[in-house]
Amino acid sequence: MLKELNQVIDYIEEHLTEDDSLEKLSEYAGVSDYHLRTLFFHLSGMTVTEYIKNRKLTEANKDLLSGEKVTVVAFKYGYQSLDGFTRAFKNWCGFLPSDVHKKGMSKFVPRLSFFIDVKGGISMNYRIEEKPAFSFAGVSKRVPMQFEGVNNAIVELAQSITEKQRKEMHTLQNIEPREIVNVSYDADENFMKEEGELTHLIGVMTTESQISNDLDTIFVEACTWAVFPCEGPFPSVLQETMARTYSEWLPASDYELIQAPNFSFTKMDDQKSGYAYSEIWLPVKKITK
Repeated sequence: MLKELNQVIDYIEEHLTEDDSLEKLSEYAGVSDYHLRTLFFHLSGMTVTEYIKNRKLTEANKDLLSGEKVTVVAFKYGYQSLDGFTRAFKNWCGFLPSDVHKKGMSKFVPRLSFFIDVKGGISMNYRIEEKPAFSFAGVSKRVPMQFEGVNNAIVELAQSITEKQRKEMHTLQNIEPREIVNVSYDADENFMKEEGELTHLIGVMTTESQISNDLDTIFVEACTWAVFPCEGPFPSVLQETMARTYSEWLPASDYELIQAPNFSFTKMDDQKSGYAYSEIWLPVKKITK
């Protein structure tokens, strides 16, 4: 997948004066637009759209420095009006296009190049599992993004579950893994920057269709799952493993993400304080060439 990502970068660079859709880029890469958006964001820290805008305005800045007229540059990079280009340029760099002419001011965002830097040769254990269609049933709420440490909003969500809800979840639980799971979905666009929120559900997996209105449900089609077990201090090891699945495993694997919730479960060790066994489940499919 790294090769395909770098080919996408090449394609973007060759078509900066054109208005290509994300669908066209994902088709060029041979993966879904969801997988391309997610992987690109995890590896670069910005959206594909944000990267294209940065590169277009960088090249526009260079053209202005070389003496091209602002109007010519604006239309060259797809802006429909001079005012629109001026606003976008100022929001991007903090100064006006005319300042480039008058004062030689400039900003530069270099092109990306994707590679994996794996330090220490740390292996990642995983397995691939097929699951029939099922539902998550539990209690959910929007919570703020947080990649490190204990998310107090999730702790409060867990504490809000009533005994009645717990009993119903226990009754519904009928598919492996038979654990209380933490499900994440519907993340805001800037999740890599820990901005915004996502929906978090604490619940169980079930194939039952009769579920009361006391519980929230998410239906998941039959699909393939990549499962990553990890063991160690909680929650740091779980969070580190999740980060590595996106930054190391996915780019090097022949799988792509599908648009479905990911989930995890954790079993605390009674003998070791703060120590736990966890599994991360990512919905995936084979990349077809």
